[in-house]
Amino acid sequence: MSDDVRGLDPAPNPHASADEVQAAYADPKLANVLYHDWEAGTYDEKWSISYDERCIDYATDVFTAVAGESDRPYPTAMELGSGTGFFLLNLMQGGVIKKGSVTDLSPGMVEVALRNAEQLGLDVDGRVADAERIPYEDDSFDLVIGHAVLHHIPDVEASLREVLRVLKPGGRFVFAGEPTKVGDFYARRLGQLTWWLTTTVTKLPALSGWRRPQAELDESSRAAALEAVVDLHTFDPSDLERTALSAGAADVRAVTDEFSAALAGWPIRTFEAAVPDEKLTLKWRLFAYKLWLRLSAVDKKLLSRVLPRELFYNVMITGTKPPEPVEP
Repeated sequence: MSDDVRGLDPAPNPHASADEVQAAYADPKLANVLYHDWEAGTYDEKWSISYDERCIDYATDVFTAVAGESDRPYPTAMELGSGTGFFLLNLMQGGVIKKGSVTDLSPGMVEVALRNAEQLGLDVDGRVADAERIPYEDDSFDLVIGHAVLHHIPDVEASLREVLRVLKPGGRFVFAGEPTKVGDFYARRLGQLTWWLTTTVTKLPALSGWRRPQAELDESSRAAALEAVVDLHTFDPSDLERTALSAGAADVRAVTDEFSAALAGWPIRTFEAAVPDEKLTLKWRLFAYKLWLRLSAVDKKLLSRVLPRELFYNVMITGTKPPEPVEP
């Protein structure tokens, strides 16, 4: 782990006991550390994260959809709640960012993100950090980004005030991958139904080869229970815009994406978590990926024009730090 990683005690045992999980229910920040340290080593595989053309294109497309293409490359950027570094590292490879910093409440995630950056030859430092008390000086960054992080933070407005503090005047923030209220409702129910169907049907003797060992299923269930604790918020796009404005941001804009892609993606992802890895052949993975691409295109080119933005699963938001007033 880099010498720049600082702030919290070492990661807890990734195979936390049921008592430890139960204790985390009363403390969302402890739950976040426990859950994300638990997931750090397998997180990229679980969410099909890579650092090649596929995810570089995805990250840059998402960023462009909400922030446009001006001001590139940003000289310095920090990813808040970086996880394994998916958003920052792929944006760096896509030419959006020159130098990056990763921060996360989970020491395990910061360690993995820095290891990924080193393997990719990218200029990145890292710190363990609470999003409501970011350990950087005022006016440190040209850009602050995050992917699927705001919904884990207890006080979103306080965190956005901190983001604006560490941004340089005129600097931009971009947060993507946040669940909408409506999207989270149907995604969770589709996931729960798919898990029940898959784990029930694979109890049949003829399909036993499609069932993960019970110990793995139990661990996935415990992780899912803890995930429900760390997922603190869902967002209405308009409410999220108002929160950013209240924090002091300017030029605030929220955009949503993924409707049909989410309706298919959540059952597919849940099915993949419930069956043995050897059953997920290359042919299956290509099918799932190409289906997601096709449905995402339908969402962008057609459904986004006719459906209310509140129906889509993901919300992205951007804004800027107001420039310093010019003295007369």
